[in-house]
Amino acid sequence: MKQSGWWQSMKVAVVKDTIRKIGGADHNKYIAEGINPHKETNIAPSTFLQKFDVTLQEQILNRYTEVENLLRKHLGEPFFSQSGFILYQGNCTELLDRLLKSNVRIELTVTSPPYNIGKEYEHPLSVEEYVSWCSYWMEQIYRITTDNGAFWLNVGYLEMPGKGLCVPIPYLLWNKSPFYLLQEVVWTYGAGVSAKRRLSPRNEKWLFYVRDIQNYTFNIDDIRDPNVKYPNQKKNGKFRCNPLGKNPSDVWEFSKVTTGKNRSSKERTGHPAQFPLEVIERVVKASSNPTNIVLDPFAGSCSSGIAATGLGRIFVGFEMRHDYCQLAVERFTKFQELRRYTQRQKTLF
Repeated sequence: MKQSGWWQSMKVAVVKDTIRKIGGADHNKYIAEGINPHKETNIAPSTFLQKFDVTLQEQILNRYTEVENLLRKHLGEPFFSQSGFILYQGNCTELLDRLLKSNVRIELTVTSPPYNIGKEYEHPLSVEEYVSWCSYWMEQIYRITTDNGAFWLNVGYLEMPGKGLCVPIPYLLWNKSPFYLLQEVVWTYGAGVSAKRRLSPRNEKWLFYVRDIQNYTFNIDDIRDPNVKYPNQKKNGKFRCNPLGKNPSDVWEFSKVTTGKNRSSKERTGHPAQFPLEVIERVVKASSNPTNIVLDPFAGSCSSGIAATGLGRIFVGFEMRHDYCQLAVERFTKFQELRRYTQRQKTLF
């Protein structure tokens, strides 16, 4: 018999507290039913640890060597370069100008710029200055993007003095570049900032841009969601759902990179605005192919770089701060060690 206030099988117990209303089973389903156990995110998803076949390995090496040589010629010596991962320390607008003069063209840019909300890595600007600055580097990215290329932009909220406290940045930026906005994707998560006089924010936006609406890379079969509620449902004698799974839609539920005792993600670094690798994995798979170049002009802890190299792409990242560059290199080195270890284990067994 199930004890009052304890979980059913496969769920973790939440102790009942009769003193507080929120602690009673009559008002809180998690007290009544229990909760799913917290699962730490790993240093990297298992899909990033797979060994590439010999042909693809050669193709990656050749493309990496070609790109690195061109970048050295036009951008100078990188902060770090190894195994398809190329990182430069410097101002992104200056580096993008130099990149434009090279023959390197980018298939996918995926990035999250400063939100102009006072983080340690940004300089405060007026909203008008911020929009103008974003417009400038977005146009630079457009000019170096291949005809079939894409640009994924992750942005949150900022304050417009006298107008609004939590103004979605997409409202301000969506049409401030030559790119074609294909759609907005909502990324929702459970944990976040708490609030008392407004609703607690629990989502950010991704703007999915393409250069040519008639010709862009989109690998839907690589990102299908196999968790289909009615997988065997038919219409007119035919299965309704693709055998690989459903389109994951424009609302994505991925946990944020967590901190705290007994719940800190293994992928967590010292960067204050790190997005989870699972989100970037979906973007990279959808909008690029192996050996393509993935650019992040605001590289931070280089989540984009881990995802790109783990999936057989060539990563080019720009980051202004020396300490973040060092952090990113340490993170990539650990990732490569884990990748080699995993592949050796598979060889042994």
